[in-house]
Amino acid sequence: MAATTSQGKSFTIFMVGATTAAAGLAYSSSGGGIAALVLGLILIGISFVGFIKIKPMEGRTGETEQPLALRVTGIISVLLGWCIVLVGIHLTASVSGRMVTSLVGLAISLVGMLYFLPVASNKNAIWKA
Repeated sequence: MAATTSQGKSFTIFMVGATTAAAGLAYSSSGGGIAALVLGLILIGISFVGFIKIKPMEGRTGETEQPLALRVTGIISVLLGWCIVLVGIHLTASVSGRMVTSLVGLAISLVGMLYFLPVASNKNAIWKA
């Protein structure tokens, strides 16, 4: 995940903070839970400050415009697949019918995620400049 030591430290602090905050939220009815929640949120804030401090050192980023049609097609495909899953669950009471609609929706979402969106990103990738 992290390419540099600074990124690794910030990411580690973020993960510890997120875990501590989640545990504190789960046990927020007790004093220790509230303390853990506050400590976790403080650690998340510290990690965000660390991320922002190392942002200028990352180098060149891919800020070129990606083809709008491919992006929209990918996003629509992903959302359509999930809508098919959600609607398909309510259309039938049989397990096999729900399984078929879920698999069809998942396949449509995966086509959007694994075909259209990467193609859109690779059209103007920074390594092609």
